[in-house]
Amino acid sequence: MISIFLPELAVIVLNSLFPIFILLLIGCILKRQGLTDSTFLKTADRLIYYFFFPVMLFWKIGGASLDQGIDWNFCFASLSALLSMFILSILVIKLFRISDFKAGSFGQSCYRFNTYIGVAVILNSLGTEGVKYFGIVIGFAIPLINLFAVSTLIWFSGKEVGIGKRARIVGKALVANPLILGCLAGIAYSRTFGVFPVFINNSLSLISMVALPMALISIGGSLSFAGVKGNLVPSFAAAALKLAVLPLFGLLFYSLFDVTGVPFKVGMIFLALPASTAIYVLSSQMNSDTHLASAAIVVSTVLSFVSLSVALLL
Repeated sequence: MISIFLPELAVIVLNSLFPIFILLLIGCILKRQGLTDSTFLKTADRLIYYFFFPVMLFWKIGGASLDQGIDWNFCFASLSALLSMFILSILVIKLFRISDFKAGSFGQSCYRFNTYIGVAVILNSLGTEGVKYFGIVIGFAIPLINLFAVSTLIWFSGKEVGIGKRARIVGKALVANPLILGCLAGIAYSRTFGVFPVFINNSLSLISMVALPMALISIGGSLSFAGVKGNLVPSFAAAALKLAVLPLFGLLFYSLFDVTGVPFKVGMIFLALPASTAIYVLSSQMNSDTHLASAAIVVSTVLSFVSLSVALLL
């Protein structure tokens, strides 16, 4: 029985994860061979973030049925896991005396997630229904995580920052966030209309085809192993918290909130995702350690093959 079951599990993991990681590898190879460069990758990132990905989220969520409304238990459980990890990350920073300069980058590496890889894995393994749940939960998670990240960066910056300025920084990061806007627009369209006309559906489908391959190739091209050696311990520690402890928090809260079925599967994949490349951007803007941020992204992305494999098998 076990000998029959194991190959089936291997096929599930292979079919869901191999396409993602082969595109990451292709992105890395293209950059090394000079077929892409920093200018191209920056332009691609902007196109993905501001246009292709929001359109894809709008299309996937807008065309899905939301007759049953939002699964609030799933959302509350997911956000509770993120809150628990935020608290734990602060405790780790304090207990292990991580320097103020590294604290912001380290903290973000423990809970910021890579949306692009998340959509790719969920789409491959769970289809449009999975993307619907993922889109809804990230609509709540992105504002919360930005609040955590900015608060940590300010807290350990050594500067006195008032509540008003802190709120403006967080607000600026959220008000025009294209991913949130795409999710909200999709939810509104689904609740109002529920289906796209064929010509609109086909147009959005063609636009969305660009999003995931370009995003994964861009991520692969941006990965650099140069700074890992100098930040080996904190980057591996952050990856362990992000990829092992955070999913365990998820198991606990999904059990407490009685989350099962597709939402449970989406949630476990969501919490097992590697750290987001946005860590580097925010760390550079707010004077935190960008070398640690870069190392944490690389280590987390490589090790996420293990965490995502386990999440897919649960």
